[in-house]
Amino acid sequence: MSGALYADDTGEGDSALVLLHGFAGSHRVWNSVRKRLPNGLRIVAYDLPGHGRSVDLPGAGRAKATAQAIIDDLAIRGIARTHMAGHSFGGAVAVLVAHFAPQTVSSLALLAPGGMGPEIAGDLMMARAFAGTNAEIAAAMHGMFGPQGNTPAVSEAEATALNTIPGQREKLIEIAQTIVRDGRQGAFPRSMLEALSVPVHIAWGAEDVVLPPHQAMNAPGTFILHMLEGCGHMLPEEKPDDVARIIMESMGVV
Repeated sequence: MSGALYADDTGEGDSALVLLHGFAGSHRVWNSVRKRLPNGLRIVAYDLPGHGRSVDLPGAGRAKATAQAIIDDLAIRGIARTHMAGHSFGGAVAVLVAHFAPQTVSSLALLAPGGMGPEIAGDLMMARAFAGTNAEIAAAMHGMFGPQGNTPAVSEAEATALNTIPGQREKLIEIAQTIVRDGRQGAFPRSMLEALSVPVHIAWGAEDVVLPPHQAMNAPGTFILHMLEGCGHMLPEEKPDDVARIIMESMGVV
């Protein structure tokens, strides 16, 4: 699995909604959200480097390199303008795309994004990365979902399928070790966030134990905050209705 960055690209046009998953995900984590979005919208949902059908691509776990890969791929696809939605690590990548290529981004929907503060549950990430059996994967995912502990069966199935890809488990370990350094993650300078000139909606699960929800308070006052009660870290899979609504609001679709 090498070559071009993989994307599930549906619809037509030179503008698109771009969906960027988080650690140990793939384009499939957005399936339930996509069903709730308007018909006729061009949607480009990526497998980020080191994940799924992009498992062998360089830049895995490095937000700047991943952002540049997205920028380059959008140019190849002839997409001049985007609305971007990113979850967790994908949220950090979305911020960097808007920072490096502001002319291509019209709005941002950031779902429990990385980079809003240094705290991160590296132990949970490592547990997911090292998980080998189906039971280990399910147990690791359980800690990332909300307090009700009801990991959707389809999410477990997608995660176990992802781990069957040759080299995927080893790549997840590498990515986790890249993102988490001494129990912390990198954080954006506030000036970078304040310089974003597009509408930004930021959503957080009130019961998120991967990235603490108080990090949402580090966002500039211009960001529109959505705090989702009773929800953990895996927002696209836990709350697809709310996530679709937030994405549409960020796009100006009501």
